[in-house]
Amino acid sequence: MRVVHINRSDVVGGASVAASRIVEALRAQNIDASMLVAEKSGDSSWAHPVAQSSINKTLLKSRFLWDVAGFMGHEKSRLTRFAFSLAAAGFDLSKLSLVQEADIIHLHWFNQGFLSLKGLGKLLQLGKPVVWTLHDMWGFTGGCHYSGECERFTGACGHCAAIRDPSANDISSIQHQRKKTIYRDAPLSIVTCSTWLESAARKSSLLKDHPVISIPNPIDIDLYAPFPRAEARKRLKLPIDKKILLFGAANISDPRKGMHLLMHALNKLANGKNAKDIELVIFGKMPSGIDTKLPFPSHLMNFVDDPNTLVDLYNAADVFVLPSLEDNLPNTVMEALSCGTPVAAFRIGGVPEMVSHLRCGFLAPEADATGLAEGIEYLLYKIDADEYRFLAREKVLHNFTPELIANRYIELYSSLLSDNSLYDAK
Repeated sequence: MRVVHINRSDVVGGASVAASRIVEALRAQNIDASMLVAEKSGDSSWAHPVAQSSINKTLLKSRFLWDVAGFMGHEKSRLTRFAFSLAAAGFDLSKLSLVQEADIIHLHWFNQGFLSLKGLGKLLQLGKPVVWTLHDMWGFTGGCHYSGECERFTGACGHCAAIRDPSANDISSIQHQRKKTIYRDAPLSIVTCSTWLESAARKSSLLKDHPVISIPNPIDIDLYAPFPRAEARKRLKLPIDKKILLFGAANISDPRKGMHLLMHALNKLANGKNAKDIELVIFGKMPSGIDTKLPFPSHLMNFVDDPNTLVDLYNAADVFVLPSLEDNLPNTVMEALSCGTPVAAFRIGGVPEMVSHLRCGFLAPEADATGLAEGIEYLLYKIDADEYRFLAREKVLHNFTPELIANRYIELYSSLLSDNSLYDAK
């Protein structure tokens, strides 16, 4: 069975990490899985870049800029610039040998100049079964990656909150109609990484007539594993005698990541009786001068792409904090739990499917900074830390191992190739 996965990158971004883990899990089960990417950043032999020549690299950059520029005329503000994708430009992947020779085409996240809607249509017209793992909501909206409280994707979109001049026939409505035309009668099976996203996809007008199932992402349980905290702190040069809070994201300035709510929660903790015990570690792209705004001694790691360093960070922490307002199945939460680190987060998206409240973490009401502060304090001072660490690890071992997830995908692939789908579109 040959499966070609299609994703913008092999390692850059959460969707890329998740997609690559799926490929590796499948290959471990002897599936001939490869991945087409726009640009290759890692060293995996199964990842094949399309933009390899200088000409294609220039084309990729120009198509990405064209896509962004096309939306700038519609955007409400710069904050929505990368929260909405037109997929107006991209490469024609349908004629590449990896695609032509594949039994299954498996799509992931392909925006930013890699695959256009037109290019997507060409893939869907090849007559091959197509699986699309959704890492956000873009596949069934008029262009936004997360819709917030908006549910216009259940209709025809329009009146989009990301648009400067929203109307019934704005760009979101136009894009929605384009997707509707492309998806119609296509051999398309949808996989979501969480049951939260599955529910939204099933409600959407674009995907309600296609098969939709939920399969979570896997994680390397041998790499992301617990080991003595003191060893990790020693390697990272962190204090042994402090309570360490860990927060990280690819870009912590993204409003969706909730840094402003984390700041409120930290300020509340700073006024508590245990404030002198706490220090903070943050990793990811961050604005300059952020250390002057934090109420605790802080260790700033910037972007971390070395998995071994990430494992040390999770093991060094007493609590991992995820203040996101919208998220699917965050890799960081799964990585923390796999290392046995309790998680404090809001009850949003797919997070409750990973974090069992008062067993391996604490789930505060959505956007409740006071509740998040209470959750952090609870996990720092009011739990049996060894029990929570054990339960965090057990959650991953029972639900997110590579073998378990790979076998679910293989079952799906086999059903599609036998033309006897096991899954009901409704």
